[in-house]
Amino acid sequence: MGLANALISSTLGFWRGTHIREDGLSREGKEQLQALQLYDMEGCPFCRLVREALTELDLDVVIYPCPKGGQRFRSRVLALGGKEQFPFLVDPNTGRSMYESRDIVEYLFRQYGQGETPGIWRLFTLNKASAIAANIVRMGAGVFARPSKRPDLMLELYAFESSPYAKPVRERLCELEIPYLLHNMGKSGLADYMLPVLRRRFYPGYAPATRNRQRLLSDTGLVMAPHLVDPNTGERLYESRQINRYLNRQYGI
Repeated sequence: MGLANALISSTLGFWRGTHIREDGLSREGKEQLQALQLYDMEGCPFCRLVREALTELDLDVVIYPCPKGGQRFRSRVLALGGKEQFPFLVDPNTGRSMYESRDIVEYLFRQYGQGETPGIWRLFTLNKASAIAANIVRMGAGVFARPSKRPDLMLELYAFESSPYAKPVRERLCELEIPYLLHNMGKSGLADYMLPVLRRRFYPGYAPATRNRQRLLSDTGLVMAPHLVDPNTGERLYESRQINRYLNRQYGI
């Protein structure tokens, strides 16, 4: 799948999952949270809606990929909730677990936002239709399981939902059934929307406002999505093609 296809997908999704809403928890509040857990299939439009809301609320989440034909986490969802249906959210901060994307999105904004679902998110039928259209153009990527080796330690991914560069990486992680901690790094200011090369020119003193962008800048000197961290090998990689080649080589069978 090329970049143009991923751009079309994000456009059909109205670029939800790009900008962080400033009406959620404070940075201190987010740092004190345990990461939420999402049992997810990357190619599912209903899962996509939940991931978009998580980006906008700037919440970290452990993604447990559950592609069709997958063997690692589907049975866990059945044991926890009683049915193999996705998305399935587990919130260790409140003890809540739930199915249904609409219920999950409303819960997330109620619990971690301003207390009510923002107006654009109340247009659920429109949002659902756009998510379906956005996933159709990906032609099944991130839907079916591939044979793989499971890492001993959980990988980490810095990304945001609408990023056309991050999408192929999330699709491959899903297909390989590799769980990962997603550090959402949505945009919050003008400099965040610039390509790194332009940002260095026009904002040489770039100081991102959000915690995961700050952490990435501190750790690598660069803020760009996606960025993969593999504690099993010590690898830290940018560039989706390079990351996917690494994942295939290291964990594919």
